[in-house]
Amino acid sequence: MLKVNVIGIGPGNPDLLTGEARNAIAESTILAGDKRMVAQFGAGKKVYTTFRTNELAGIAAQADPGKDVLGILVSGDVGFFSLAQTITGKLPDCDVHRYCGISSLVYFAAKLQMSWNDAAIVSMHGRNQHLAAAVFEHAKVFSLTGGDNLPQVLCRQLCDTGLGYVTVCVGSNLSYENEQIVKGTAEEIAQGDFPSLSVMMILNDKAGQPLRQGVHGLDDTLFLRGKAPMTKQEVRAISISKLQPRATDVIYDIGAGTGSCSVELALQAPLGSVYAFEQKEEALALLARNKEKFRCDNLYIVAGEASEHLAEAPVPDCVFVGGSGGRMGGMLDDIYGRNPACRVVINVIALETLCAVVEYYKAKPGYSLDIVNVSTAYNRKLGRYNLMMAQNPIYVITAVQTAE
Repeated sequence: MLKVNVIGIGPGNPDLLTGEARNAIAESTILAGDKRMVAQFGAGKKVYTTFRTNELAGIAAQADPGKDVLGILVSGDVGFFSLAQTITGKLPDCDVHRYCGISSLVYFAAKLQMSWNDAAIVSMHGRNQHLAAAVFEHAKVFSLTGGDNLPQVLCRQLCDTGLGYVTVCVGSNLSYENEQIVKGTAEEIAQGDFPSLSVMMILNDKAGQPLRQGVHGLDDTLFLRGKAPMTKQEVRAISISKLQPRATDVIYDIGAGTGSCSVELALQAPLGSVYAFEQKEEALALLARNKEKFRCDNLYIVAGEASEHLAEAPVPDCVFVGGSGGRMGGMLDDIYGRNPACRVVINVIALETLCAVVEYYKAKPGYSLDIVNVSTAYNRKLGRYNLMMAQNPIYVITAVQTAE
């Protein structure tokens, strides 16, 4: 069986290799990895400049287990956004050993004389993550950059969401002779020019402000209002509790109205996405304004009839229905056609709609239905007295797929 050493070489400077990593490289008769890496350690060895999994598997298959040891070089640490994860289990008939290295996070934090155990970690290297959401939530965020997501580009995005004031430390070409560390506000960094080989540490001393709190059921007065319908605080809190969104979920808000539920769901799923479907012009304008106010860069507004646009959005994990336009059955069919296990919460006022929903699920024995009637009343001052003014009762209907 061929021995394979997967070796973390740290930020790049050979002086930062661990003793184990250095020995693993010395033992390897074949080295594979990025051109920049193998150039430093490939003397006297058979060298392949590749990091493609299928090509690495081919190299391993052609090697002589009795004579050869294949060393695969990866940047940083083997357990930190590494190629090592990509190739795990894809080198058949090989005895794979991992050798840790110093990650860019560990190295950069040391250069900044800063602890990193309390940092949220986001990789923007070839990934589409919600960096601004992480910065809103956390006082310290470490971010890998790369590809189109250069530090200046990412900082412009932070500025667009109102985060131009945060402190950003950028480390470029870490551990090399041309290493550069720059500190400034996101607004200042956005004006710079940084290479792809960069990382960022972002500090936000205003993280967790009220508009970004994890508690759902925000006060109605926080939202911009108009004539468009809005799900009130108490009903919204119950509905979101029933929906149980996770931080990474893809969520639909159908019949989004003013966007109070859309915004709260976006805050509940900072690493996910919310698609707000609405067709009324006034409501769409309010949606956009509330999205901007709450700085929800993971909230996407879809104008038009929801049933005509569902297929354009990613597959949902959960769906909140505030209005169906009389197309409830067909819309639910479309949702379950995309994800039969999708969790659905529906708000209903009219008894006819309630009956239609109950009848729909009678024909779906694979789902359980939970119905809660919510009645609220708000006080109104009349002289020295408080009178309670009753609101229309709301039926909060939750549908979940039952275990087979």
